[in-house]
Amino acid sequence: MQESVASVRPMSNLRVLSLEQMQSLPVATQLLARLGADVIKVEPPIRGEAGRQSLPAITGRDGSLVGATFLRYNLGKRSVAVDLGTPRGVEIVTSLARHVDVLCDNLGPHRLDQLGLGYDVLHKTNPRLIVASLTGFGNTGNSPYVNWPAYSGVAEAMSGVYEYSRRPGELPIVAPLGGVGDTGPGLYLTIGILAALRHRDLTGVGQYVDVAMLDSMIAISDLVGNFWSLGLERKPDESLRTPLINGAFAARDGWFLVLVFRRHQFERLAEIIGHPEWKDDPRLDSPWGWADHMESDVRPGIEAWAADKTKIEAADLLASARIASAPGLCAQDVVSDPHVAQRHMLVEVPRTDGVDQPVLVAGNPIKLSNDPERPDGAFPLVGEHTDDVLATLLGFDADQLRVLRNEGVIG
Repeated sequence: MQESVASVRPMSNLRVLSLEQMQSLPVATQLLARLGADVIKVEPPIRGEAGRQSLPAITGRDGSLVGATFLRYNLGKRSVAVDLGTPRGVEIVTSLARHVDVLCDNLGPHRLDQLGLGYDVLHKTNPRLIVASLTGFGNTGNSPYVNWPAYSGVAEAMSGVYEYSRRPGELPIVAPLGGVGDTGPGLYLTIGILAALRHRDLTGVGQYVDVAMLDSMIAISDLVGNFWSLGLERKPDESLRTPLINGAFAARDGWFLVLVFRRHQFERLAEIIGHPEWKDDPRLDSPWGWADHMESDVRPGIEAWAADKTKIEAADLLASARIASAPGLCAQDVVSDPHVAQRHMLVEVPRTDGVDQPVLVAGNPIKLSNDPERPDGAFPLVGEHTDDVLATLLGFDADQLRVLRNEGVIG
């Protein structure tokens, strides 16, 4: 019985047709693929989608360069090369949409409508279809920014999080979390698709899912507006005064994070670093006092205690006292970390260009008891599965495929 349960993938009956590029939407569809969905990726013929041209890159098994962005988010998908700039190409995608559960895109604002592939059109021939779009500023409503180009940094900057964390007198650090302005919206779109699928289970009808990158980043960096509304307004080029200890502190071989919110946590910190007198110091009797005396007392005390300790040792000692702490890991630290290895959170993608070091991409953070982790499929070549998909779903024969390829409609 257990083997039978474990053999059924959560999304094994889900077919997704994705008109996608770069990172935000490929994040969502790769997660669905890792949960068992059949993800069919629609790309332009010859060069494929833009993520393939990103740098750094490796040489793929067909001799073409494959960029890092593409490598991270396209494992286990099938690639169909169709020229959407041709009426016949649009007709093919329209036909494919009759045979899938979800059609999604991140081609740009209202791009599906412009191509004749909007929800209203597709819903008529496939009422159960879910259409999901991921854009910078949404396809519904009247955002004044709707036609602005949007990459992750645009959504991150406009969410307020850069200004919130900016140091006085300095420009902000751009992309401090890599492409979170892409990854976060991709995860929200996944939730939206799953919600729409559940609604379809109940009603039998599909719907339109609209996720904006800026909306997602405002949700992710939720404390920006919340703190402002509670009076914690950061004046230009002044440090933001917040009632907590939340900072990086020097250790013997790097730095570590200390995070203290509550009085009992502060008392534990004072004891473990050898400053029990802090517990009775009226200057430090509240979280605001910790913030006001950070540089005069708190930082020197913590860093003097940690001077002979590694960042791992300092974090471990604090964590053992139930104080939130973490070492500041560099890339090499992350790659060799035992937690990362035990949880399979870095997946090796073998290289095809003679380099021994495999490409590492993030693994699936969702662990399901009845869906044991399986190896990821390889990343597809441009149009690698065109013939198979069009023959299987649309019944095209070899002669039809040859004509379409000669006309440049497919690749």
